[in-house]
Amino acid sequence: MLGDYTIKGRRASEIAADVERAVNDGQLQPGSALPALRDLAVELGVNPNTVAAAYRLLRDRGVIETAGRKGSRVLPRPVTTPRDQIPVPVPPGARDLAAGNPDPALLPPLAPALAVAAAAADAAPTLYGHPVADPALLALARAGFLADGVPDGELAVCSGALDAIGRILNSRLRPGDSVAIEDPGWGSLIDQLPALGLRPAPVRLDDEGPLPDSLAAALAAGARAVVVTVRAQNPTGAALTPGRAAALREVLARHPEVLVIADDHGHGIVTQAHQSLAGVTEAWAVVRSAAKAYGPDLRLATVMGDAGTVGRVLGRQRLDSGWVSLLLQRTVAELWRSGAAAGVAEVYQARRDALLAALAVHGIAAHGASGLNVWVPVAEEAGAIAAMAQRGWVAAPGARYRIQSPPAIRFTVSALPEAEAPALAADLAAVLLPGRAGSRLV
Repeated sequence: MLGDYTIKGRRASEIAADVERAVNDGQLQPGSALPALRDLAVELGVNPNTVAAAYRLLRDRGVIETAGRKGSRVLPRPVTTPRDQIPVPVPPGARDLAAGNPDPALLPPLAPALAVAAAAADAAPTLYGHPVADPALLALARAGFLADGVPDGELAVCSGALDAIGRILNSRLRPGDSVAIEDPGWGSLIDQLPALGLRPAPVRLDDEGPLPDSLAAALAAGARAVVVTVRAQNPTGAALTPGRAAALREVLARHPEVLVIADDHGHGIVTQAHQSLAGVTEAWAVVRSAAKAYGPDLRLATVMGDAGTVGRVLGRQRLDSGWVSLLLQRTVAELWRSGAAAGVAEVYQARRDALLAALAVHGIAAHGASGLNVWVPVAEEAGAIAAMAQRGWVAAPGARYRIQSPPAIRFTVSALPEAEAPALAADLAAVLLPGRAGSRLV
């Protein structure tokens, strides 16, 4: 079962630490089965309750999964091996369409906004005990949220979307709780949940967002929170339509105790209107990141949510990082104020539509209603990626983004000129023609 490795320890913390070291060192591989509680207790000469406590610690730390009588196994991807580390070799001269980045040429110059922020810092340096948020940024954020139909609430500033979502989940949930998330969905979020001691509950989706019946099933099974990408869903490009948002609100209204997090990282790079799910339940938050529109290195997201949730987020933030740099906050405020991302959404839409149209010419069904990516279902990922790399195109494996959904590959088209779309589509048709996959995400 464990090969040459033998679990050691007398206390629960010692047993858990020993197993985690073995996973980190490669002595225990993903998927490895752990001994039954009573068997390990006998082997170590400890009470079975001690082993049970050790396994709970490992589960809460995202190292193992437990399934009752089916036993416990090392997670397929422990938190020490994030999904975005799955290697995708880029041959010399190939186009890297796997990274998921915005087009650097479309990011606004930062120097003017940074100069404004630096001048403000020179005039009044931020010190300990000062307010942790820039009033101008908060005013702009609030106006933007309200204009998009988000209920008025409290505001917070976090270090990017993933930081914000993690803090919000931590504010309301306990280890062992399950969270309904999209499948396929954001790989970083799929990895973050076990790191927080939480369990993912996959929800199927199509181009209009999560399927109401699938979300209802996850909530009925006990999911304590829901994370929905409002638009520019990664990896599929799904965007909530008014009809789908209304259907999801009906489902959520039957579970007022559930925490609802709306991830709107596509703010500023999409043409679709925001569809709000906020305020249907007692605890809610909407997260908007500056990464895609203004630059990933800005590491900033604004959050609007109910007073209880945001208050908990701010309280915990003061105890660890303290605050997000006011220099960055003022820089983003200046970028928002100047309209630096104007016209970017239309460019991304044109590039995405060009590839979708070129694929359709060859009869290849693909998905990309919004955002930076196009999601193409395939029969087998590794072979398709290898064959496309030989033709000079590097795609991301769908395994980075899937829990139970079918195989697919993802192309980031943010920097793909429209004129190159027909060549990419022709090469993909040559690869997929012998066994082309179906068109449904679900």
